[in-house]
Amino acid sequence: MLAGVPVRLWLCWGALSFLGTAAASEARPPCPCRCSAAPPQVNCSDGQLAAVPDALPEDTQVLNLRRNRIRTLVRQQFRTLTQLVDLDLSDNKMASIEAEAFLGLRGLLTLSLARNSLKIFPAGAFSGLPSLRTLDISDNQILVFLDSTFRDLSALQRLKAAGNDLVFVSPQAFAGLTSLQELHLDGCNLSAVPSEALAQLPGLRRFHFLCLSLKTLPSDSFRPLQRLKELLISDSPLLENLSGNGLFGLNLTSLAITRSRLDAVPYGSLQHLVYLVRLDLSYNPIACIHGGLLGGLLRLQELSLVGGSLLTVEVGAFRGLRHLRLLNVSQNLLSTLEVGVFHSAEALQALGLEKNPLACDCRLLWLVRRRQNLDFGGNAPTCSTSVQLQDWSFLDLAEVQVPGLLACRRPRILNREAQDVRVDQGHTVVLYCHADGDPRPSVAWSDPRLQPLSPNGRIRALSNGSLEVRYAQPQDSGSYLCLASNAAGNSSLAVSLRVRELPPSTNTFLRGWAAFPSAAPGVNGTQKLPLDVKTLLIATTIGVLSFFSSVSVCFVFMLFWSKSKGQIKHTATIAYVPRSAASTNKAGSGNYTETSRYTMKLI
Repeated sequence: MLAGVPVRLWLCWGALSFLGTAAASEARPPCPCRCSAAPPQVNCSDGQLAAVPDALPEDTQVLNLRRNRIRTLVRQQFRTLTQLVDLDLSDNKMASIEAEAFLGLRGLLTLSLARNSLKIFPAGAFSGLPSLRTLDISDNQILVFLDSTFRDLSALQRLKAAGNDLVFVSPQAFAGLTSLQELHLDGCNLSAVPSEALAQLPGLRRFHFLCLSLKTLPSDSFRPLQRLKELLISDSPLLENLSGNGLFGLNLTSLAITRSRLDAVPYGSLQHLVYLVRLDLSYNPIACIHGGLLGGLLRLQELSLVGGSLLTVEVGAFRGLRHLRLLNVSQNLLSTLEVGVFHSAEALQALGLEKNPLACDCRLLWLVRRRQNLDFGGNAPTCSTSVQLQDWSFLDLAEVQVPGLLACRRPRILNREAQDVRVDQGHTVVLYCHADGDPRPSVAWSDPRLQPLSPNGRIRALSNGSLEVRYAQPQDSGSYLCLASNAAGNSSLAVSLRVRELPPSTNTFLRGWAAFPSAAPGVNGTQKLPLDVKTLLIATTIGVLSFFSSVSVCFVFMLFWSKSKGQIKHTATIAYVPRSAASTNKAGSGNYTETSRYTMKLI
């Protein structure tokens, strides 16, 4: 009898538990979508819902409402979901959000409103979200960010707002985002970088600025972002260059300027970025990386220039970059990559060189010898201009084959005969230097003082290997040296130039007087030029006529003036003083001879 008591107690307890569970399940409303209990989440994606469903479980932590037809969110739309941590409303038809729509979601960490039709956020749209860490509003139709749009998101760390139609960002739009570390912004319709608004983000560390609609990045564009470490400027089809101070004030560790129109590496803007570790200039029409201009990037480890127009990486291009371990120049127009471009090829660990028209010759021998220690990313470079190795991966060659197949031929100057060129002063002369070799040698010229000559100036080296001396002068005379060089060696040729000096040219003015008879030399070696009687007569006649014309004009003027004043009797006396008359200075200072003169007295 007593032994059966525990059994009955057990049965009673089980019955009570069953009744309690049944009662709880009857009290809990059914889930309107696909629900799971651990963790509590509701998946209503792809449900063609026109509104947020009612009767959602109050303990829901993850709510997925993607790909529906929800058009608006009303005030306190989610007031019962106080446990919500992740809310996804992307890919809907949403056009408006009322103020305080998310009020009550104090624990929400992630909110996605991407790919909707939102144009503007009213004041207080994000009220009640003190814990939000990530907000995605990308790919909407947002036109403007008003002042204090995000003022209630003091804990926000990541804001994605790319793919919008922004035309204006208010100076106080980002006020309150004191914890923001990452910002993705679209600038397609912005007329300037919103520097004042960015000044409200003192803690920003990563900034992705897409679709910049400027040709030149202005000076001090990002200067307020003194803690910024990563800057990405991408998909800017108008951007052609950076001003010298375009990145001034930044201490970046990662910089990417991709899919733009930069036709040269912005050396001037990069030179102060001594902490830069990663640099990406991919998909720009950059044709050359010049030697010795990147040496200031002391800590650079990764450099990418993929999908550009790169023809040449000059020897010494990476001089000073001791820590460069990754170089990716794939999908360009390179015919070679010499070991001399690196400060130390031994530090290189990864190399992207595929899809380049490589000429497989001795310039790539270093690459074959280091193939076991380099990571090519699964895309080995192939030969494109070698007949023997066409479309072959030269990295697969056996060691004994390499010296014979990857060979070069030393330059040879074709016109080896001695050249002694003579030219008259003022003429233009061309000095020729034709050379061949494999690979094709480069030709450089130096003047008689062994100074290299550039493609500019009066004496210039032409692209075909010749030297042009324009308007030759006697001081240009001397021996000019032509140097043809390639990876296999060099060859030189001296060309002598003699410029004959012409006699001093006669002064043009004096030549104009050559028609006159010779004149006797005067005092101090001067010459007295003879007088021409005809010229003197013409000059005198012109002078007399001019004088009488002036007098006549005066008489006519006075006549009309007197008529206007009434009847006035006029008396005029003209006295003539002969040329020979002389008088003595009244002051007693000396004698002087007075020339002929007329005296007129009008009464």
